[in-house]
Amino acid sequence: MSAATGDSLGTGTKTSKVSKDHKKPTEAALKGAIQLGIGYAVGNLSSKPDRDVLMQDFSMVESVFLPSEGSNMTPAHHYPDFRLKTYAPLAFRYFRELFGIKPDDYLYSICKEPLIELSNPGASSSWFYLTSDDEFIIKTVQHKEAEFLQKLLPGYYMNLNQNPRTLLPKFYGLYCIQCGGVTLRLVVMNNVLPRAMKMHYKYDLKGSSYKRRANRKERAKPSPTFKDLDFQEMHEGLYFDPDTYNALMKTLQRDCRVLESFKIMDYSLLLGIHVLDRRPLNRGSRCDSRRGQKVLYSTALESIQGTVKDPEPVADDETLGGIPAKHRDENLLIFLGIIDILQSYRFIKKVEHSWKALVHDGDTVSVHRPSFYADRFLKFMGSTVFKKLHPLRGASSKRKRGSLHPVRSASQEFLSAHKDEKKEEKKAQSMDNLDGNFYSSSKQPDLVPRPTVSFECDRNNEEDLEKSEDRRDSSSTIALDDPLSCLSRSQTDSELDVYLAASGFQ
Repeated sequence: MSAATGDSLGTGTKTSKVSKDHKKPTEAALKGAIQLGIGYAVGNLSSKPDRDVLMQDFSMVESVFLPSEGSNMTPAHHYPDFRLKTYAPLAFRYFRELFGIKPDDYLYSICKEPLIELSNPGASSSWFYLTSDDEFIIKTVQHKEAEFLQKLLPGYYMNLNQNPRTLLPKFYGLYCIQCGGVTLRLVVMNNVLPRAMKMHYKYDLKGSSYKRRANRKERAKPSPTFKDLDFQEMHEGLYFDPDTYNALMKTLQRDCRVLESFKIMDYSLLLGIHVLDRRPLNRGSRCDSRRGQKVLYSTALESIQGTVKDPEPVADDETLGGIPAKHRDENLLIFLGIIDILQSYRFIKKVEHSWKALVHDGDTVSVHRPSFYADRFLKFMGSTVFKKLHPLRGASSKRKRGSLHPVRSASQEFLSAHKDEKKEEKKAQSMDNLDGNFYSSSKQPDLVPRPTVSFECDRNNEEDLEKSEDRRDSSSTIALDDPLSCLSRSQTDSELDVYLAASGFQ
């Protein structure tokens, strides 16, 4: 085995031409070589002591040849001879430890059962393999993508230290296998959509509209992956409670700013929707190992919530880490993650955007400068795809309708108080006139007050007093009860006697 720094990731694309001396390996042989190679790399790494990750570790490449008959350092196997390259092994070991992945569990997931091949809905020529326990996805990447990931590792390391709760892909390993003239560059990542959960809808969303509709071939699949325009036609938006919505959008905004700082664009949001009310969960092929050790921060719910204190699964077996949401009257579980982040805004992408902008609106095409792409992506997700649920909307409207009566009552109180003030002024003026002319004149007043006047301040008779006041006001009588009501009974009787005497009634 040899180690090198800055070793090339190989030449050509995913698959190179097979030479005459080599027979092209079968699909089963390639999958077996992948499992054997990763198992050997992880086992060999366990013999190295733990230490801090250094800058040179990100560019380190280890290479080893594994012949079918075996050697002093490699085991014998039933596959064609192949060469394995492991990139930044110490850095990726740190990433796995950060997410709570033990070496034995990592090997158990990848090597115990045959890998499951998945279809690729995207435009790239990548192959996807899923581990039998649903934990890891193994994706083939092109030479430029693998090279870009290796250059990205220092910044990726810094970002994960600051924030392990992210919707960005979690990278657990980068390998290259050369077997029978075929070159496969592989990256091991977290699985966004658990196979044990039936996804009634799947979307690949970019926030753009140019050619963002699933074609006929994709729609004919049993489980198609739709795109942006399809989502707008099929869904009005996914509603979350305010706290979940804010946490989700905060996580997306933080991740998009990280991608923008790396000049990354053309990424997508992989969105899976499970309708809870439609059919029971499907657990047919789920492995029991999932119930034990679980990758930290790997589910959508963990990625947008607080730090996980317990390494045991946070979500129960009924949700598998899905985010609760609503669409109309349906209860949903949402699974999501940002994918395809290994596209940088290089010269070829700038040319592609310029060419597409000539034939279509430049702001609607997927390829765009990173800052604009991030802003458009966030705007589309925060306004069209994800929406905030307002549970008190009906209650608030009822409260508003019910609040009309208190407002009306308050206005009536204000008007009645204003009316009372005017009454008080009139009464005061009447009393002033009485005070000025009462003792100096022997003339009788125009109207004599009724003999049945109540002078007691009784709260139980307030309504009767108000009615009597209204009747006196309408007949232009002189109201004597209110000004005199604050006086004692003796004072009132004496003044009445004086009044009657002066008026000739005594």
